[in-house]
Amino acid sequence: MTKILVCDDEKEIVDAIEIYLEQEGYTVIKAYDGEEAISKLRDNTDVQLLIIDIMMPKLDGIHACKKIREYSSIPIIFLTAKSEDADKILGLNIGADDYVTKPFNPLELVARVKSNLRRYTKLGSVAGDDANVVKVGGLIINDENKQVTVDDEEVKLTPIEYNILLLLTKNAGKVYSIDQIYENIWGEEPLGADNTVAVHVRHIREKIEINPKDPKYLKVVWGVGYKVEKQ
Repeated sequence: MTKILVCDDEKEIVDAIEIYLEQEGYTVIKAYDGEEAISKLRDNTDVQLLIIDIMMPKLDGIHACKKIREYSSIPIIFLTAKSEDADKILGLNIGADDYVTKPFNPLELVARVKSNLRRYTKLGSVAGDDANVVKVGGLIINDENKQVTVDDEEVKLTPIEYNILLLLTKNAGKVYSIDQIYENIWGEEPLGADNTVAVHVRHIREKIEINPKDPKYLKVVWGVGYKVEKQ
C-alpha cells in the first residue's frame, strides 16, 4: 500500500486528512513538527509523498523541506494558512511540488495527492526502449531509467522538473505557452499558472545550465512561453 506522511502541528487536521486518505486506500504516517517529519521519513523509506504544513514549532515546513530535498525527491505538498502568492512561490522555491491553501476542500487535497503520485510513479517506471533516449546537444534524457545528463554529468530533477524538461526536449524548437505546459504536466486548468511554471523552469535551468542567466538549452520566448533550443 502507498504510504503518505502527513505533518501538521494541529492534530485535528492530521486526523482529518488521515480519514480521507485511508478511504482512498493509502496508509498514513503522522508527524506534528518538521523534526518529527524528517525522522519518520528516514525510518520509513518507502513513503511516497509528504503533506506538510509551513508554520510549525521546532522546525517549520520550509526548513524541513530544504533538508528533505538533500536526499529525497518524493513529491511534497505544502499546507499553508495564507493565500498570498509570495507564500506559494516560497514553497515552490525551496523544493515543494504543490500547495493547498487552508481551509482546503479534502476532495481537492486527495485529487492533488493522486496527481502528484501519478507523476512520481511515472518517473520511477521503466519503459524499456532505446527510442526513449532524447538528445539535444549535450543534454540527454533517458526515459527508460529516467536519467538526465548534461555533458556526461548526471542531473537530479524532481518529478515535475523532469516532466517539464522531457516535454520541451522531445519537442525541441517548439514553443510552449505557460498554459500549455501547465495543462500537459499538471493536467488541470491553468489558473494562476504563471508563477508556478516559472519557478520550476528556473530550477531546471539552475540544474542543467552552466549559466542560468544565459541558458544554452531552456530558452524563454518573451511574451509567448518556453522552448528547448535545437542544437
